Amino acid sequence: MTYKIFAIIVPLMIKIYTSPSCSSCRKVKKWFKEQEIPYVEKNIFAATLNENDLKEMLIKSENGTEDIISTKSKVVKESGVDLDKMTIKELIEFIRNNPSALKRPIMVDDNKIQVGYNPDDITVFIPQAKRIAKWACESCPELDSCDHKQNEVD
Repeated sequence: MTYKIFAIIVPLMIKIYTSPSCSSCRKVKKWFKEQEIPYVEKNIFAATLNENDLKEMLIKSENGTEDIISTKSKVVKESGVDLDKMTIKELIEFIRNNPSALKRPIMVDDNKIQVGYNPDDITVFIPQAKRIAKWACESCPELDSCDHKQNEVD
């Protein structure tokens, strides 16, 4: 008896938190477009940030506020807040009222978070099937007509 196994590949929803004047944000969006990886852009100044989105950032960040909040930002310095003494609720409210305190860009998918543009680190957002196809094709003598490249799964 022969069994066929079918895999359903569901792309992860990638959210990119940006600001209009941020050059690193433009680089990140350009990179995602070049890689043909879909994303949702969220301008941190266009609307009040969603509480759940901020909780997700904090949960996924390795070092909590240190990873996502710029302690050098004008708003953090001038407000004199002690981020370490804030409750999660107070912190989220502070960020919602002062989005410029966030580092930018912030990229989040279902599993991970990355802050800032780093051309080496951002490759973790390339879908696994695409990474495997690229790896398989790199050593292929017929790279342009390779079956792996033509059957690449987005």
